[in-house]
Amino acid sequence: MGEIQVRVAGAEEYEAVQGVFARAMMFESSMDDLSRQMFEAERALVATDGAEIVGTTRALTRDLSVPGAVVPAAHVTGVGVKATHRRRGVMSALISQQLRDVPEAFAVLWASEPAIYGRFGYGAAAWGTAYEVDLHRVGPPSYRARPGELGELTVDEALKELPPLLRAFQEYRPGVSGRSELKWQQHLQDKPEDRHGQLARQILVHRDEAGTIDGYALWRGKLSWGPTGPANEVSVEELVAVDPTAYRSLWQYLLTQDLAAKLSYGYAAIDEPLMQLVTTPTALDRRVSESLWLRITDVPRALQQRRYAVSVDVVLDVTDELISTNTGRFHLVADGSSVTCEPTDARADLALSITDLGSAYLGGRPLAEFATTGRVVEHTPGKLAATTMAFGWPLAPVNLEVF
Repeated sequence: MGEIQVRVAGAEEYEAVQGVFARAMMFESSMDDLSRQMFEAERALVATDGAEIVGTTRALTRDLSVPGAVVPAAHVTGVGVKATHRRRGVMSALISQQLRDVPEAFAVLWASEPAIYGRFGYGAAAWGTAYEVDLHRVGPPSYRARPGELGELTVDEALKELPPLLRAFQEYRPGVSGRSELKWQQHLQDKPEDRHGQLARQILVHRDEAGTIDGYALWRGKLSWGPTGPANEVSVEELVAVDPTAYRSLWQYLLTQDLAAKLSYGYAAIDEPLMQLVTTPTALDRRVSESLWLRITDVPRALQQRRYAVSVDVVLDVTDELISTNTGRFHLVADGSSVTCEPTDARADLALSITDLGSAYLGGRPLAEFATTGRVVEHTPGKLAATTMAFGWPLAPVNLEVF
């Protein structure tokens, strides 16, 4: 074996890059034309041993909602190393170079192995909630969602109608990834071989009294039969609604399917208001885990891109073992109309690592949480409480897809 080299991928290397990732994750990769079109070779890094590609990582060009704004974020995916080249520092070399190179102020990912990414300054910034609902026990909805009406869209109609709704949802809740036209096409693909025994995807929408679509749900059904009769399954893939009536109407439809016994939904927020809409909340079995991990690559720019729940004036002493320009003291000043963040020699009010700053960045985890274990240190009395309030946000972040 020779020396491992890291370089940018070539446009012709899509199959090799995808193949290494698929084998590392142990799944059969489908290399369709749409996926090829979306391959950003200039944002893919490969590790090579001679002429052989032995490791990969990719950054997708997408945006993400943060408190008070929607900004560019490097969406990291496709991280994998050939089993023959494990424990040789291949992944460390790939991730370290990627984080130094990305032009965005922060990167995000879903961690298949969370223990890996904390070593590189990523922090769990959003909690995902998966629901398993016993529809026999959940009881009738505690409301009647009128006015407005429900309907269905074709894929072609959805490609025109749904993107503005997702954008509105981004402005409503942090942590939501935007989608390009090609990404929407990929997201709404519905190949029979990918259905795993379920029916074709249904695209349910709610229209307000003026006929404007103000919410949608992507869902599938599956025929199932138990000892006592029909026990069909409802699988909700995505639900987006900012308007309360649309939200209630969509869930009323999904929770009252005839012949159905179980509903599952894997991309709910930790503060998802679903529990408010049923008469028997204990019928909602809820599992919480990390979803979005975030890594700040440019402290001043990242902190200036978001907004703050209350005014703040604080000097943060940040440590970053990978990106030297992130290590130092930064003076953050924010009010309702402006934000500035600049390097300073002033005395620090709080000290913390880049990991903990990233964990708190989307407003879903309080800085004070990390102070209880000594990871955030308060040097100026009162600054921890004030800064924790400023970094918070009324709604918890949520991400709607594994990318």
